[in-house]
Amino acid sequence: MKLQGIAQDENGLSDSEISALVRRSLNNGTYGPRKLQKVLILPPDYTRYYSNAGRITNLYYHDLTELGAEVDIMPALGTHVPVTQAQWEDMFGDIPFTRMLVHDWRKDVVSLGEVPGAYLSTITEGLWKDPIEVEVNRRVMDESYDLILSVGQVVPHEVIGMSNHSKNIFVGVGGADMINKSHMVGAVYGMERMMGRDFTPVRKVFDYALAMYLSERPIVFALTVTTAPGGKTVTHGLFIGDTRDSLSDAIALAQQKNIDFLPHSIRKCVVFLDPKEFHTTWLGNKAVYRTRMAMADGGELLILAPGITHFGEDAENDRIIRRYGYCGRLKVLDLFRQPENADLRENMGVAAHLIHGSSDGRFRITYAVRNITAAEIESVHYAAASYDEMIRRYDPEKLAYGWNTMPDGEEIFFVPNPALGLWIDKTRFED
Repeated sequence: MKLQGIAQDENGLSDSEISALVRRSLNNGTYGPRKLQKVLILPPDYTRYYSNAGRITNLYYHDLTELGAEVDIMPALGTHVPVTQAQWEDMFGDIPFTRMLVHDWRKDVVSLGEVPGAYLSTITEGLWKDPIEVEVNRRVMDESYDLILSVGQVVPHEVIGMSNHSKNIFVGVGGADMINKSHMVGAVYGMERMMGRDFTPVRKVFDYALAMYLSERPIVFALTVTTAPGGKTVTHGLFIGDTRDSLSDAIALAQQKNIDFLPHSIRKCVVFLDPKEFHTTWLGNKAVYRTRMAMADGGELLILAPGITHFGEDAENDRIIRRYGYCGRLKVLDLFRQPENADLRENMGVAAHLIHGSSDGRFRITYAVRNITAAEIESVHYAAASYDEMIRRYDPEKLAYGWNTMPDGEEIFFVPNPALGLWIDKTRFED
């Protein structure tokens, strides 16, 4: 199956166009020779609110239930906290909250096999040689499901290059070994070698695992490409299919819509983190990942973060971040090798996160916060500022996306939501 809709203008696909694509993809209520009786939908969680995956999940739910199918919905949390009822209602509309299943990445998975170390060594130029165990939530292998719908957004991503597709399976509803090691592979290989690109080493890991272990499962992907000017989601494309072609086509469009090539580096970048979406630096550090290829050496990244209350998405990850801090790639790798730091080796995803979240001393990272102390921010190797003081000068309600000149002549670049794009000094990015 391969269906797609690409908007012809900047207004995006209409609701009716999206609804029509969803209905066509259900093939009159069958998948292959089987009538749809039970379906599992894997949408993103609330951190991907602007993906429009919530609306698409709602459409699928109602169309499927009208066809007589039982529908379960399991947000692809990865290591994130579960979706609250308020978030559920905001994102998924009138789907009953009772239809939600919660993925537990530590306990609720089954092992399918491994991606061999020899293959990892080949695709990483010898930088990673250990095998990776392939684990997925047990429901993905439950043969009572006639169809598994993986819904999500393709957008530049710091770990894999371009997000979604099989990542939604192997990380979103995957297990500890794949989550931890895939993140570490990306960190060791180099984030700036991968962001915005297809066929990265981490993508190849997921492609391998999908072809080797899940080719017989009835998985269909529904992939969006969106932007959110002014906080309103615009869906530029919807790609539905059960082959990799849908991902390739979505990536091509996302590279057009979600990468902003700048004529020169940014000396001062101001990023706003919506408090309803960003509560931790684990998520908020998208401000770092997505702008670092545009930041000038010696510049400053000011992150306006009124909703930040913690570092990690769970207590253990939070503790590890507080212990080691965002101390730079070489320091983290050194700590990783030391025998007394078993917690860092056992939680490679956190180690990778610490590498990703540092500028390696190339530019200054300042978190302007309201609900966490400056001392806590500084303890993890960031600079701290008062959110209320910073917005007197850099008010997100008054700044325009992109370049702004302040009253005293200071030039800044303003990003209202870092999750939806990638900013690159074009001299740093090869075709």
